[in-house]
Amino acid sequence: MLNKYPLWKYLLVLTVLLMGMLYAAPNLYGRDPAIQVSGTKGASADLTVLEQVNTIINKHQLTPKSSRLENGQILVRFKNVEDQLKAQDALREELSSEYISAINMTPAQPEWLKQLGGNPMKLGLDLSGGVHFTMEVDMSTALDNALSQMEQDFRSSLRDEKLRYRTVRRVAGSERILVEMRSAEDKDAAERFLKKRDPLNVFTDDSSNENAFYVALSEQKLKEIRDYAIKQNETIIRNRINQLGVAEPNVQRQGAERIIVQLPGVQDTALAKEILGATATLEFREVDEEADVRAAAEGRVPPGAEVLKHKDGYPVVLKKRVILEGSHITGAQNSLDEYQRPQVNINLDSAGGAKMNAFTKRAIGKRMATVFIEYKPSGKKDANGKALPPTKVEEVINVATIQARLNSSFRITGIDSPAEAHNLALLLRAGALVVPIQIVEERTVGPSLGQENIDAGMMAVVLGFVFVLAFMAIYYKGFGLIANLALAANLVMIVGVMSMIPGATLTLPGIAGIVLTVGMAVDANVLIFERIREELAEGRSPQQAVHHGYDSAFSTIFDANITTLIAAIILFAVGTGPIAGFAVTLAIGIMTSMFTAIVGTRAVVNLLIGGKKVTKLSI
Repeated sequence: MLNKYPLWKYLLVLTVLLMGMLYAAPNLYGRDPAIQVSGTKGASADLTVLEQVNTIINKHQLTPKSSRLENGQILVRFKNVEDQLKAQDALREELSSEYISAINMTPAQPEWLKQLGGNPMKLGLDLSGGVHFTMEVDMSTALDNALSQMEQDFRSSLRDEKLRYRTVRRVAGSERILVEMRSAEDKDAAERFLKKRDPLNVFTDDSSNENAFYVALSEQKLKEIRDYAIKQNETIIRNRINQLGVAEPNVQRQGAERIIVQLPGVQDTALAKEILGATATLEFREVDEEADVRAAAEGRVPPGAEVLKHKDGYPVVLKKRVILEGSHITGAQNSLDEYQRPQVNINLDSAGGAKMNAFTKRAIGKRMATVFIEYKPSGKKDANGKALPPTKVEEVINVATIQARLNSSFRITGIDSPAEAHNLALLLRAGALVVPIQIVEERTVGPSLGQENIDAGMMAVVLGFVFVLAFMAIYYKGFGLIANLALAANLVMIVGVMSMIPGATLTLPGIAGIVLTVGMAVDANVLIFERIREELAEGRSPQQAVHHGYDSAFSTIFDANITTLIAAIILFAVGTGPIAGFAVTLAIGIMTSMFTAIVGTRAVVNLLIGGKKVTKLSI
């Protein structure tokens, strides 16, 4: 029978529509002004801290909507922004420095909806407000690290090849390594070996010494070092923010030395700085067993050694030579040892495992120190206004006696608490920054500006929607009203799908994509309705006209939408930021509009006229 759907098709359309309405519903509840309290470096808050926060808030006669402990963080919701800001000031003054508070806007959907996975759409920086950081990678440190590593690798490689050298050292004030061998024959052999080992480097003979030559980094090698520093730090920053769960970040490279970080919805830069400033890594160094610790602490440090403070306050004399750097760490997990004491299990890459194995092979019985390093912004600028390099803070967190040869997996013990082990593992798992970075620019996009953008975007959507509704109802009459129902369902489904996708973020260009979709969504119905009119004009019955109208228009609609979808996919693949946001909403809108315009409207038409004797269509 013409224009008759089986029951399962009606149920399918109804199910899809109800799912779209369910997951679009959280957007109706808005967001509450809130304060999020968490421990520094990702430490967990507990019920004691929750009680302190409630005491401070009540002391200032503020009444929150709710206050609860969630996933190691305290979330306090307020009825208005004024109370939120007052509470933030009070917490900053009176809460322990071990905890930091950040203001944000928290979704206010009911708990039952949240349990079903219903969350509102994530809003971009231009809609929700938030913080924007421009971070600069310290390329001079990247180059210094590369040259220092090259110097150490040359020594190890020449020793392994049994080639005798007098010295391998970096030439002061330059970017070259001087390699001086014991004889001309050793010099030729070493140069051949190192050229084969590092073909990208530049080798030149020392005219003043026939047994020596210089090694410099080629332009290609320098470019590789810079690109690696940027890409690795960009990945690590993104991983770190994702693991700490502050916001949906936008992290991307800008130019040769900078990285852009955007955190939508975060109005307080304190928490973001805490996370981004935690540029932690490790070094494993040998303890100088022969040094006089008291004399070294007073300034009489042996050559090739330095004094660092242990986390418990006492000095430790370490050899300057680094056994292993944190860049070789591929994984770190906190756990408990056989005596239920906290520890961190470290995994190294193959190169790191080889280095650790080679050192510990000849150092059994000696002590090795684990040095925790943080780079903190100096807060100072030079005469040209450029930020000075960050300050390097080093601390010995563990000293252990090497009992056996270590490989690519080992553990760090002697950690005070499970929370400390968790924090250390978190930072190391997120990645060891190749070189330090610092914030050179920061700005906050206020929620009021974001609200203006939302209001303007919503006005555009509403106006476009109303004018299209009016046109369809006037021009296509009853069938136009059916198309209007499909258009309304299409908007609901776009919002629902955007809310369901974890990584999707609505931006102002994304709203433009929705406005464009409103116009495109009725194109399919216009084609179908015009085809039905042509079939009626040729003398077909209403039932036949509807059947042939939908069938014959399908291929045209499909081709037109697929070509637009391909363009949206390309925009998303090559574009960033606003372009990608536009592409996402456009692609989702195309797919939902095809469903509502073809399947949805036909289901309604079939339900109304299917199997009935119809003499005239309202079209």
